[in-house]
Amino acid sequence: MSEMTEYTPGTFSWVDLGTTDGEAAKKFYGNLFGWDLTDFPAGEAGVYTMAQLNGKDVAALYQMGEEQQAQGMPPCWNSYVSVANAAESAEKVKQLGGNVLTEPFDVMDAGRMAMVQDPTGAVFAIWEPKTHIGAKLVNEPGTLTWNELATGDTAKAGEFYAGVFGWGVEVQKMPTGDYTIFNNGDRPNAGMMPMLEEWGDDIPPHWLVYFAVDDCDASVEKAKELGAKIAMPATDIPDVGRFAVVQDPQGAVFSIIKMVAAPD
Repeated sequence: MSEMTEYTPGTFSWVDLGTTDGEAAKKFYGNLFGWDLTDFPAGEAGVYTMAQLNGKDVAALYQMGEEQQAQGMPPCWNSYVSVANAAESAEKVKQLGGNVLTEPFDVMDAGRMAMVQDPTGAVFAIWEPKTHIGAKLVNEPGTLTWNELATGDTAKAGEFYAGVFGWGVEVQKMPTGDYTIFNNGDRPNAGMMPMLEEWGDDIPPHWLVYFAVDDCDASVEKAKELGAKIAMPATDIPDVGRFAVVQDPQGAVFSIIKMVAAPD
């Protein structure tokens, strides 16, 4: 069991879902991953629903506000990078050509966060932990196991993330083309791939969240039974695992993967 008690700064540590229908999302993900879901009041933000496995926080979801929905913001999974100081990291984002969409703010006593956008357009969050470190269980079925950037300019993105977080950039040759591993110290932390022309113009640069599963094909079938669409069918990645891309009933996209070997 991959239990976490802290995260090295620069590590992806948390994911949450902004959705148009919180109750429906709870039913979908609870059935798909076996999550126990508990609502917590979040002041003006409404309700923040914590997802747990074996009594440990693994992810969360919330229903987007009326204003966000009126602006046409699509449901999506958000990826959080743990940092030592949110204000300093936000300044680095600005200095290196990114945008700070929401300036750092306190999330009660849980931590301090900001929503930011890299120079190629992908949005993610930075998280300065206080009482909430992030996911307390990872790399197990039903938990976060990988984060992957799809972008139209991998060179610019690589320079940005190396500058903000000190990530090492390692390019690997894959059957489908170059794939970049972002290393945080000596640990693989995330991946990056170029956006493909066949995806069309409707998909912006984005961070994709991967959840581990016991059986990719069985999870695909279960997701379909629960009302999801399969954006990419179960596919083997040599020496890595078998994965699929899923769109939940409200429209949020995520990936599931059965790894050959769990990340360290």
